[in-house]
Amino acid sequence: MSNALPPLHEGHAPITLQQLFREALYAFEEWDSEVTEPIVTFEGRIHPISVVFETMRECTDIVPNNIVSAVTERLTKPWEGEGPLDTMTFSTAARVMGVLVRKRLLVVNNGVNVAAIAAETQTAETSDR
Repeated sequence: MSNALPPLHEGHAPITLQQLFREALYAFEEWDSEVTEPIVTFEGRIHPISVVFETMRECTDIVPNNIVSAVTERLTKPWEGEGPLDTMTFSTAARVMGVLVRKRLLVVNNGVNVAAIAAETQTAETSDR
């Protein structure tokens, strides 16, 4: 499956990808007891939030403070980085959020990632055209 999200450039994410990360974070916050993983759209394509977080795993850009707060308030243990909280990278935030999504999916779906399967199906259908 090819990733339809913009690539990182030498560890840096384009602003559109950083904004999509924020949307994915908000979608996670709104995720109640629904069975499927929340989705976001980018250029008319649907992406599960886990795909956005996975795409940002290697991003070295610094996370804005409001996103740091949104990520750290979900942790069960206090955040202990090598520097102050305002130096959290998107990579760290993406890894934390990826784990939280996987944990939630295990609880609500018994491990079946319904949104990822739907996104793969959409990609396969698009490539067949």
